[in-house]
Amino acid sequence: KMGRLVEEMAVARHHTVAGHIDAGDDTWPAADVAIDFSTADSVIANAPALARRGLNLVIGTTGWSAHEPALRQVVAEAGVGIVVAPNFSTGVVLFEAIVAQAARLFAPQEEFGAFLHEAHHAAKKDAPSGTAILIKRTMEESGFPRPIDVSSTRAGFIPGTHHVGFDGPAETVTLSHAARDRTAFARGALTAAKWIHGKQGWYTMKDVLGIT
Repeated sequence: KMGRLVEEMAVARHHTVAGHIDAGDDTWPAADVAIDFSTADSVIANAPALARRGLNLVIGTTGWSAHEPALRQVVAEAGVGIVVAPNFSTGVVLFEAIVAQAARLFAPQEEFGAFLHEAHHAAKKDAPSGTAILIKRTMEESGFPRPIDVSSTRAGFIPGTHHVGFDGPAETVTLSHAARDRTAFARGALTAAKWIHGKQGWYTMKDVLGIT
């Protein structure tokens, strides 16, 4: 679904779709950037092959992080550029930055615990989501020292929601992001594809959006 949406939006934005890569294909189209919203197993096989062919990459697939060191090495050896993100929504990237600041503020408040809940459509295979894993890590790296409870829901056609809460003895502070549809992800992926063209190295959407 994301692949078809990216293609539709690419045409609307006057980008040229050079071609598609399906299972069993022997021919690879000549292109500047490859966008991947497939499966974790496909990323493990296809991303190194694309990098070695000199294509820059935009990867929105999650669930393959255990193989990241190997792909980093391939990207470095191939001299290409890559943008990797569990979520290409501009709002989610900004949400992560806001949560990081909140985690820093709540860190010294020992009475406050933290929780993170995410919900996605029933067909999403990984749980918790890659975005939830990233947000939890961001909170920890921002200095929040106590356990962060993470929970997931898989139901219906939910595009994606993430809620972060800080709960004290008599009050709760919550932050949330909700995607109304998948166009935000496709729009961000195309922005990343345009940005990574001609660059080398490993990047995230924070780099694309200039967030430090």
